[in-house]
Amino acid sequence: MPSAAAPVVDIRDLSTVFGKGSEAFAVHQGLNLSVLPGEIVALVGGSGTGKTVLLRQMLGLLHPARGSVTVLGRPAEDMGGEGAAGRVGMLFQHGALYSAFNVLENVAFALNELGTLPRDVVRDAAMVKLRMVGLKPEHATRMPADLSGGMIKRVALARALIMDPPLLLLDEPTAGLDPNGADEFCALVRELHAALGLTMVMVTHDLDTLFALATRVAVLADKRVIVADTPAQVVQYEHPFIRQFFRGERGLRAMAPAHAVKER
Repeated sequence: MPSAAAPVVDIRDLSTVFGKGSEAFAVHQGLNLSVLPGEIVALVGGSGTGKTVLLRQMLGLLHPARGSVTVLGRPAEDMGGEGAAGRVGMLFQHGALYSAFNVLENVAFALNELGTLPRDVVRDAAMVKLRMVGLKPEHATRMPADLSGGMIKRVALARALIMDPPLLLLDEPTAGLDPNGADEFCALVRELHAALGLTMVMVTHDLDTLFALATRVAVLADKRVIVADTPAQVVQYEHPFIRQFFRGERGLRAMAPAHAVKER
């Protein structure tokens, strides 16, 4: 990937602080990270390292105590809330569907909120997104309570894509799915990434998901990104978290299929 490409996400000297006075504590200190166009960057780290907090910074929902977060050439804090809707899509960990809305209404929600398009155009756009994530027209009238975990993920993904954002954020995209469901969802994400030219940043604890999707891994520890590189290079980096996370039994088991594919 050309090094001259302008970053989609550019984080410089970020400090994130919660609380005030003597009760204040820093989650991030001097954190730097760039995400280039077309990358799928996985954020990993131990509990409390601020992975999901970093996604919220990219959405402009949190303001830095110090430093800057630039998304698609603009300060993230300038496009928080509705301003981010057309530029950044967000897939929440458990889907976060509106329980009172059916599938079609959930997917179409952001377009309907804009109030600038006819209802039939919004409906058609939502149906296109449902087909893109592998759902059928008959699923459009179902309620969230009637959906399987895998279908909830697909509806949430369709909703995240309804505004055709160039950047997609994913918080634990395969959490709660069985192994087959997780594999199918990873395959779908790979297809959409290739077809739409998306840039993606995801938080995941699942090593199978990481090795299936990530082009680069950013490891959060010691309140900063200690390394951001290809999965193969990150595994070799010397740090207690990396030794435990990647080189333990689970990590070695997850890496084996990735190595087998590369050797073919």
